[in-house]
This record gives sequence, structure tokens and C-alpha cells, in this order.
Amino acid sequence: MVDLADHFLECGKIGRYLTVADESRFVLTDDFGADAGMASIATAAASVFSRDALVAQAALIPLGLRAARAESRKTDLFEELFTLIENTALSQEVRGSAEQVLKAGFREDRIRDLERELGGMISPARKRYRAFLEIVRQLMEKRISVSGFRDEFLDFTQAVAGKLDFGIFSYCLDRIFANPQIPMNAKGALVAEILLFPPLIRRELLTDILSRPEQERKFVDFVRSTIEREMDNEAVVEIYLLVTLKSSRLSLREVENMFMESTKSAFHDLGNGNTAMRFA
Repeated sequence: MVDLADHFLECGKIGRYLTVADESRFVLTDDFGADAGMASIATAAASVFSRDALVAQAALIPLGLRAARAESRKTDLFEELFTLIENTALSQEVRGSAEQVLKAGFREDRIRDLERELGGMISPARKRYRAFLEIVRQLMEKRISVSGFRDEFLDFTQAVAGKLDFGIFSYCLDRIFANPQIPMNAKGALVAEILLFPPLIRRELLTDILSRPEQERKFVDFVRSTIEREMDNEAVVEIYLLVTLKSSRLSLREVENMFMESTKSAFHDLGNGNTAMRFA
């Protein structure tokens, strides 16, 4: 059984958004709710290593509540943990929140304030997400053009950027790309927009497309040819190595070794158009 805290650490080592242990999806803020039952060490790891600030903040809340309700003899341990989060978390927002919780002496009312602030940001973004699903339905029913759908996608993306769990945004795209009722030119239009996203987000989304077994082969081949034509060699190699990690269940160390052994060959093959076969 995979240790979730170790898995989050591995994601952090190679600069990824956090995924659940079986790589089936990205971690959501909902994974840290009252009934989630995630171990404290994994929750702490998520607050430190998550590159989704919303997920990192969501992870901090149950930790703070556990500290607020802990026996007095454990207070020093939680103070040490929150000091570590304050000093090392990737999210600036989480570092600030950890500092506030410490200064407040783990008062539950202050932690509940953070919870409400997070909910106030996430709820409108999820409402906008549900509205966008209606646009997807219109596309499937041919009640909106591909160009109109692309414009709606860009508006949706701009509206929810930094306010919607990355995992939900990714899931939305997964469903679009895997749906046979969505025309290929519409999927291609979204891929063209994803290529303009920040490198880390672009890498995760393109890796997801290429590693999903339900994807139509024609679409996968299109995405491979597009990224090899439009992206630099190093970025393409990173994507294919992550596809290998997600698809073959190799360990992080095995993928790191593969990278050391294969980078030169991969760059050579990219020039010859053979990389898709090497990393398939």
C-alpha cells in the first residue's frame, strides 16, 4: 500500500500537482473535509507540497482543528509542525495562514475564519464550473459553434483561475477530451489554448490527455504531433516521462534513472520524430 505522505513528497520532488496514490485524479479541497479521514502526516505533507494554493489551504484547516483540540502535552508538537509549514510550504497563502494560526494559539474560531474564507472563494468558482458544463452540453447538441465554445472556455478559465481546485478544472477537461460526442476540432481548439498556459499547468494537463486509457487513439496521436511540433524538446521529454510514470506505475527513482539514461537519446529522437514511440 502506497504511503500517501511519501507519494505527496514524490510529487513535490518533480514539481507536480498532487495526485491521489493511484494517479487517477488530482487532489481536491474536498479530500480534507471532516469525513475524509486523511492521516495528519499526509495532510501536513499536502499543505507543504501542494502547488494548488486552495488544496494546500484546505489541508491546513483540519490540521489546525486537530491542534485546537489536542491535549496540552501535544501542543509543542503542533507548534513545531506549524512552524515547519510556515517556513517551507510552497504556497505563500499557506505560510501566512500557518503564521496566523500559530499567533492565535490554535484558537478554533480563527481556524473557522480561514475555513469560511476558503469556502467563500471556492463556492462561486464551482458555481461557474457548473454553468460551463451547460456550454459543453450545447456543444454536444450542436447549439454552439466551435469558435463560440472556445471563447466560452477562455472566459470560464479566466473567471476561475486561482479560485477553482486544479483537480476539478482538470477533471472537466478530461471529460471533454474523452467524450466521443465532442467534435475533434473543438478538442483541438482547447489543446491549442492549453499550449499557451503556464508551463507547469500545461505539462500536467497534456500528460493527463496522453495517459488516459479511454482517449481515442486518433486524438492522442494528434496531441503528440502537436506538442512535438510546437513545444521545445525539454518540455516534451518531461511530458513523456510523466506519461511513463502515470501509465506504467514506475517509481519516482526509476523515472529519474530513466531520465538520466534517456535524455540524450530522447533529444536525438525528437529531432527525428521518434520520441512518441520511445515513450509510448
